[in-house]
Amino acid sequence: MRLLRRRFLQLAASAAAFPSVARIARAQTYPSRPVRLLVGFPPGGPSDIMARLIGQFLSERLSQPFVIENRAGASGNIGTEAVVNAPPDGLTLLLATSPHAINAALYEKLNFNFIRDIAPVAGIARVPNVMEVNLSVPAKTVPEFIAHAKASPGRINMASGGNGTTQHLSGELFKMMTGVDMLHVPYRGEAPALTDLLGGQVQVMFGIMPSSIEHLRTGRLRPLAVTSATRSKALPEIPTIGDFVAGYEASTRFGIGAPKNTPADIVAKLNGAINAALADPKLKARLADLGGTALAGSPADFGKLIAEETEKWAKVVKFSGAKPD
Repeated sequence: MRLLRRRFLQLAASAAAFPSVARIARAQTYPSRPVRLLVGFPPGGPSDIMARLIGQFLSERLSQPFVIENRAGASGNIGTEAVVNAPPDGLTLLLATSPHAINAALYEKLNFNFIRDIAPVAGIARVPNVMEVNLSVPAKTVPEFIAHAKASPGRINMASGGNGTTQHLSGELFKMMTGVDMLHVPYRGEAPALTDLLGGQVQVMFGIMPSSIEHLRTGRLRPLAVTSATRSKALPEIPTIGDFVAGYEASTRFGIGAPKNTPADIVAKLNGAINAALADPKLKARLADLGGTALAGSPADFGKLIAEETEKWAKVVKFSGAKPD
């Protein structure tokens, strides 16, 4: 009987240890196949730029290709829904951006709840928008622009990459806090909006810095201010909007999400790889060149940031009456 009991306890201990062993083995072999990183916006825009940048470093660190797949439409919701419905195996990921936090208030009905259905993996970077104007606009400072806009109510066209994007809501926040009247002109992505801004069809945009920075540096567009609370190291001579409009702050956040129920060990491995990539001097320099600041941190840190942004932008959506396309 003692031998039987001892054998039973040994088998029970082995069975209890098996899930832990399986988790370790799964984490060691992940990813065993190429990983799809879905971007809910068109190629060439800031989300696409950020996805390809982090995807390259993750491919090198995890020895599998991270394939960028653009699923544009509905302010990122098409790509999000594809990830929500994907198997929770870590092989389909989402570039989680600020518009995903905005959409919770912007859309009356969605087929998913972002906070419930997307597991936060890691933050990548926070990037300020930049208030930029076509060279035909006479204003060279934020106060001059406010005076110009108030003298021409409704005659200034404000471009964005689409309804509910951070460019759109950064502009709506500016309108809310300054009382200026501008006509919002949404585009299908930031790239075509930027093209028309350069061409003078629209006069101002609160553009995301990675897309605009070369045009600003070469003088093809005029920067008036950055939208972050502090100046950007990429454009240190440019003031913040908050220097003239007390309390103003807006920025675009990028990170990685996965389908809910993705195993914690896979999330942890991805989180570690992303944080290691963000500590790499080459990636840090590239982010700084684009005007970005690395976020890093735990999945819980990223989840908290998403929740805070969701609450903040809901107030701006309500005030502005913004509606989806």
